[in-house]
Amino acid sequence: MNFDIEYLLLLQQLRAMTGGIFDEFFNALSKFAVTIMPILPYVVYWCADKKWGYRFISTLWFGEIITGATKLTVCAYRPWIRSDLIEPAGDSKVAATGYSFPSGHTVAATSTYGSAIVWQKDKRRWLAILLSVVLALTAFSRNFLGVHTPQDVLVGFMIPCTVIFILGKCYDKFENKQKTLDYLTLLGIFIDVMVLVYITFKPYPMEYVDGKLLVDPQVMMNDCFKACGGFLGLMVGNYIERHYVHYQINKESKVLNMMSIVGAALMYAWCQLFAPATVILAFGKHWGNYIAYFIHVMFGVVIWPLCIRKAEENNK
Repeated sequence: MNFDIEYLLLLQQLRAMTGGIFDEFFNALSKFAVTIMPILPYVVYWCADKKWGYRFISTLWFGEIITGATKLTVCAYRPWIRSDLIEPAGDSKVAATGYSFPSGHTVAATSTYGSAIVWQKDKRRWLAILLSVVLALTAFSRNFLGVHTPQDVLVGFMIPCTVIFILGKCYDKFENKQKTLDYLTLLGIFIDVMVLVYITFKPYPMEYVDGKLLVDPQVMMNDCFKACGGFLGLMVGNYIERHYVHYQINKESKVLNMMSIVGAALMYAWCQLFAPATVILAFGKHWGNYIAYFIHVMFGVVIWPLCIRKAEENNK
């Protein structure tokens, strides 16, 4: 038996010995990382620090598209498919999406918590330490719940760390070079299209057990279509914002905090409620997710900043 499966079985025994009292805690940490934390970058962008907010958003979606392409290249099966002895906690079999390598939850957590750590490490060291602990627990939760191997989590941590470092260098070098940024935007759109072509036409493992397809690659592709939609929204939204919107945070605004809270609530509601009931239902899991998350990012980068500006003008 492989070491990674043995490690998961050890944690599985620990869950059994403790009566599952930690299961819901770690499950909540995992869900928080992929449902609530991805909204944080937009709130930072709207009302705290536009530059860092955009770095948060960029790290998140660069990490997502790299992860999506990597998952569909490696096509690693989930631990419980590799070994019948693995029994993940709770509803993890149903809630877990995509192939196993790397861990998407770890990527999302590292993108958001990690960016916040870099942002706050010199300003509020206590906050950076707290976020580091939460990040470590979130990454560990993917092993503890039995849904990812150690290597899934390790690479899921390394991808956004690399993205944070590279994007930081790029922003420092190209921040005020609009023509260069326009070329990078075109490159990003080209990459988005190429990833879509690649994942659509590449071959996938088609293994059957008792006449039933073990893992349906069409289902595994949903998350990557979501990532590509969000990434395209980032490219297009950034171009429009830089050339036409020119959003600036008004710290004296009396409506800024309330508008940011409302915007965050709307983005959450779109992802969790309205997108599944509208565009995803109409266009299917692939292109529906693509369109839904394109709208999601465009709303955060372009539409809501314009709404905030309009609300501030009306308040005056």
